[in-house]
Amino acid sequence: MKIAVLTGPTASGKSALAIELAARLDGEIVNADSQQVYRGLDVGTAKPGAADRARVPHHLLEVASPGEGMDAARFQALADAALRDIASRSRFPLVVGGTGLYLRALLRGVAAAPGRDSALRAALAEEASREGRHALHARLKAVDPEAAARIHPNDLVRVVRALEIAAGGRTQTETFARHRFSERRYEALVFVLDLPRDELHARIETRAPRLFEGLLAETEALVARSGSLPARMPIGYADAALVLSGRLGREEALRRLIVAHRRYARRQLIWLRREEGFTFLEPPFDVDRLASRLAAFRTARGPG
Repeated sequence: MKIAVLTGPTASGKSALAIELAARLDGEIVNADSQQVYRGLDVGTAKPGAADRARVPHHLLEVASPGEGMDAARFQALADAALRDIASRSRFPLVVGGTGLYLRALLRGVAAAPGRDSALRAALAEEASREGRHALHARLKAVDPEAAARIHPNDLVRVVRALEIAAGGRTQTETFARHRFSERRYEALVFVLDLPRDELHARIETRAPRLFEGLLAETEALVARSGSLPARMPIGYADAALVLSGRLGREEALRRLIVAHRRYARRQLIWLRREEGFTFLEPPFDVDRLASRLAAFRTARGPG
């Protein structure tokens, strides 16, 4: 099956460009953004709105509840099913999103890594509770500094998983590096939107106030329904909860949101630049030219 992939850092304009391309190519979009898979988290994750979704069919936008586990293996299975469905109707699949691990799982398969170790996970969680998450992150830095650089010290789930993999004899970094060169599961043409740093930062700052208002409204609704905020949420929701409880000022929360998205964009680009066979595009993006290239790729025989 031939698929197109449009990726890049947060705020680079992937969604808008993808919709224009899909409209020209009789295509449908498969989401590959780990924050947009959650129900009810719309504005705060910059999810495509109702008008865009009415114009072009979207898949995998609301397949998990906030706080529910959504890993690369589950994403791969859901994306495979969506792509088969799209192809069965002779439509063109366009995968759109900036979550590198999801893209690698879809294109290369899920990395062969040790399974869950409940006893180890419990011990690490207890250690984090006793000594703090930064202590656990320091342990990861000692055994896998590259993974520690990728993972925020407060992201307990990912820190624990990286330590769990390392306990199996090969670090997460080594595991991913070997996996990066495995055979592709799809014939894919992959474009990465690569904006100048200053332009990307300006876009992040411009959209931040709108995202912030969405974060507040969606956090308030979620807490009203369930009584509390789930432990693992997309960027900004935990700070929004602090604002609503009066423990954090709005101005400081907005500043944190901008900084978090800048850092996230940097991590995304670092990941994407390590991949093989991706085409990096600098603005301005010529929609007609890209659409023509994808149309030729779609109809060509053999690899594009």
